[in-house]
Amino acid sequence: MDRIHLMTVFVAVGEEQNFAAAAHRLGMSRPTVTRAISNLEEALGVKLVLRTTRSVRLTDVGSRYLDDVRAILARISDADEAATGTNRVMQGHLNVTAPVLFGNDYVLPCIAAYLDNFPAMSISGYFLDRVVNLVEEGMDVAVRIGHLPDSSLKAIRVGSVRRVLCASPAYLKSRGVPLHPEDLGQHAIVAATGVSPKIEWRFGRDERDISVRIAPRLAVTSNDAAVHAALLGVGITRLLSYQVARHLAEGSLQAVLTDYEEEPWPIHVVHGESRYGAPKVREFIDMLVSHLRKHPDLR
Repeated sequence: MDRIHLMTVFVAVGEEQNFAAAAHRLGMSRPTVTRAISNLEEALGVKLVLRTTRSVRLTDVGSRYLDDVRAILARISDADEAATGTNRVMQGHLNVTAPVLFGNDYVLPCIAAYLDNFPAMSISGYFLDRVVNLVEEGMDVAVRIGHLPDSSLKAIRVGSVRRVLCASPAYLKSRGVPLHPEDLGQHAIVAATGVSPKIEWRFGRDERDISVRIAPRLAVTSNDAAVHAALLGVGITRLLSYQVARHLAEGSLQAVLTDYEEEPWPIHVVHGESRYGAPKVREFIDMLVSHLRKHPDLR
């Protein structure tokens, strides 16, 4: 058996943790799958799989080998797509993730345009207010807001956003406009958090940073709920500029303490190194990068 075939069988066994399930997934018999794993272990001279009567478990070497083999097979697939992509219709599936409001307002229009251009493509959009692990959760492309940790992922900067404090004009008229971060102690605060009723907000861009301990009058678990509460006049909230850009432009919300804002946060389109070689991914990334870089709210 050729090595690529053995690797493909090993990935199925490693992901399914069961020989019968791997055989069903591959359309093969269980003895054929078992023999392929034995042949691979013999060729490598190491134990990859620990077998019991009820389950299959990877050895430590097997777990590391699974990650490496996945990357190798992905590169082979990408190379095949890159070689044949110009001669065939773009087809397949993409998994894309972004924060909830950002995904709805800025990524979804690009997804719609992409699907219109490539009718044989499909996309799953995972719009979540948490950091999604691209490798473990099978994402092709992600939008990340904030400074990125060092990783093997590739990132393309497309813009920036600010953290802004804002409230409805009616609230500010009745309670006054804060002129210094310490004035927030005299105001009702709406915080988008479900973690703790005590929150520290930082202000400023240099060594003169100011920290203010906040006790929210209203704590909510989503950014859109914080926006809605601010629109209702509940109090002052702190959100990213794109989340309230429309309301600030319309005048239904008003920014405060703008002289004390932190440095802007970068926005990146993030992808796996090998994934960028696949035409379907490359086309989407190119469209998304161009779309986001042109957007006035993200400059």
